[in-house]
Parts: sequence; structure tokens; C-alpha cells
Amino acid sequence: MSEDYETKPGVRIPSREDSLPKRFYEAVSVDEAEDGWRILLDGRAIRTPAKQTVSLPSQALAQLIADEWAAQGERIDAPNMPATRLCFVALDRMAETREATAAEIVKYASTDLLCFRAPEPAELIAAQSAAWDPLLAWARDELGIELVASTGLLPVDQDAVALTVLHGRARDLDPIRLTALAHSTALCGSAVLGFALLEGRIDAEQAFALSTIDEHFQLSQWGEDAEALERLERLKTEVVSVGNVLAAL
Repeated sequence: MSEDYETKPGVRIPSREDSLPKRFYEAVSVDEAEDGWRILLDGRAIRTPAKQTVSLPSQALAQLIADEWAAQGERIDAPNMPATRLCFVALDRMAETREATAAEIVKYASTDLLCFRAPEPAELIAAQSAAWDPLLAWARDELGIELVASTGLLPVDQDAVALTVLHGRARDLDPIRLTALAHSTALCGSAVLGFALLEGRIDAEQAFALSTIDEHFQLSQWGEDAEALERLERLKTEVVSVGNVLAAL
């Protein structure tokens, strides 16, 4: 409706971009310090919102974040800097929220997407089984986490020992990997997919595809929906970003 709104000559309606902070730097570079790799803006190391100097374990990850800063235009658009946001959360919050984050991942496992199977139609049942059964088997064999699948909406009481094992695996991760795991688990609705991405069993594109089987089946049955496709594209972008961070580690 803004295009129909008349203002006085020379008066412009503020846009979202107007609220973003202005870019205050020209050059972006990566440099190795004693405690890790840093991102420099005009020679000064970037800091987190909590004023911690960003120090990262690999040059590749530092470069990934540096590329996000270099790609900014006249304004700094933080929502379009997913790797930066993830590392800021890891550095600022994970020390205090490690146990809570691991517990949240366990909550997803107790109602894991891969364990909820459609009662019908046959095509969707077959698609879910073909895609998800190998991942549940992998979790059992490689992670020691056996989760039971069921049909319908009611959750299954998963084995407490398996959930305890999963909690320990999550809790023992370094801050960046734990943050990445928590984010991918929430995005996919599945701790199994989160761990599979973390461990390299699947890549980010596969994680996205496996987590959206139901949505894509519905689109194939009822036709494309612009709003649904836009939501899926945003989800894919976030999942791929997590994959990029993990690959850079």
C-alpha cells in the first residue's frame, strides 16, 4: 500500500533499510592470532554483541564470516549474515546455556520428525520410509541412539537411555558445533538429521530435502503455493548456512 500513499514533495517514507546500521568500514580481511583466526574491518578485529573479540578455530570459518561482512552494501543487514549470527551466539551464549541447549536437542529427539509417519497415502508412507529409515538405522549403529517410529500424531515414549546418550553427545561438543547442531535440529525438527549433518552422514541440501518430504509431497499433490515455496526457500538458506559453518570447521 505504500506506493499509493502520497507525501509532501521531497518527503520519502522510511524503508526497512533505513533502520539498518550504516557500513562503517571499507576493507575486510582475515588474520591469524595466538588464540585463533580473526576477522578484521579496516584492521580492527570484529567483536560480538557482548564485546568479545571473535576468535575462530579455522581460517575457512573466519573467511566465511569475512565474506558476509564484505558482501554488505551501504547498510549492514544482520539477518543476511547467518554464519556471523551463529558464531556470535556460540561465543556469547553457549558457555551459559550449554546444558539447556543439549536438553532442547533431546526434546526434539523425543518427538523427532523421522519418527512420525503418515498413516496414508501409500506414496507418502513409502517416501518417508525410504528416506528416514536409513537415518534411524545410522543413529542406532553410529550414535547408539535407537528411536522408534510410529504412525499418527501421538508421540512415542522413546528410550530414556538413548536420550541420555544423545544429551551427553550434544553437551560435549564445542560451542560452535553445539550451536550449529541446535540450529539445524530446530530447523529440521529432527535431532537425528541435526546429528547426521554434524557428523557428515548427510550434507545440508540432503538435510533440507529429508526434513521437507511432507511439504514437497503436498505441493506435488495440490500444486505450487507461492507462500509455501518462499518459506521453504528461507528454510533451505538457513540449513545450507549451518552446513557451510560445519564444513568450514
